[in-house]
Amino acid sequence: MTTFIGIIPARYASSRFPGKPLADICGMTMIERVYRQASKELDEVVVATDDERIADAVRAFGGNVVMTSDTHRSGTDRCCEAYHKSGSKADVVINIQGDEPFIDPCQIAALKQCFDSDSTDIATLVRPFDRNGSYEALSDPNRPKVVVGDDMSAVYFSRSVIPYLRNYPREEWPSRAQYYTHVGMYAYRAAVLDRITSLPQSTLEIAESLEQLRWLQAGYCIKIGLTECPTIGIDTPEDLCHAIEFCKSIEA
Repeated sequence: MTTFIGIIPARYASSRFPGKPLADICGMTMIERVYRQASKELDEVVVATDDERIADAVRAFGGNVVMTSDTHRSGTDRCCEAYHKSGSKADVVINIQGDEPFIDPCQIAALKQCFDSDSTDIATLVRPFDRNGSYEALSDPNRPKVVVGDDMSAVYFSRSVIPYLRNYPREEWPSRAQYYTHVGMYAYRAAVLDRITSLPQSTLEIAESLEQLRWLQAGYCIKIGLTECPTIGIDTPEDLCHAIEFCKSIEA
């Protein structure tokens, strides 16, 4: 049976929101909310951080934490170090975003299901784009699009709108085809995680500024899980205000 560990990378330093993991959301820190949500689906969860303030906060609520280097370029690199330091023997590492305090456990379950196939090296999630949505929303470069193969593996990721519908005006594209937008949550077989963190940046990754293209270009199979669940990511203090209002509404 495949075993899983959830690792939550958490940095204190942030140009837009310093100390974000320790932000209070209705009496509970953001990092604790993420941890508790992940623990509903996973038996093994660890926070990976380079800051003692975050580590102390995690220990205070009884969570597991691993100290990692402050020089990592990505959450993937931090996950790899944390996996080895944790002493875990899990087969698959799930990289859980530390700024999504209301992550739905069903999203983690969808990632886990991707590893029912032995061919899966890496897994990630996509969300079907609303066919009544606007082309303006679809074309947002901060919302990467994904082309999915018949075997539910990723064909390509892009900040551009793909596929290109040659025979229709752009305002009709959302209603004429099913587009998929990327949900930035990943899972990796442990041996694959070791290998991809040693890969140099690829030409496609540099062109689009999307880390997953490095893995795809190197030939790794990225299996796709579907999710309809909305995500509430917190990047700024303004986002935190919206998250607090949402929290009040669901806990009322």
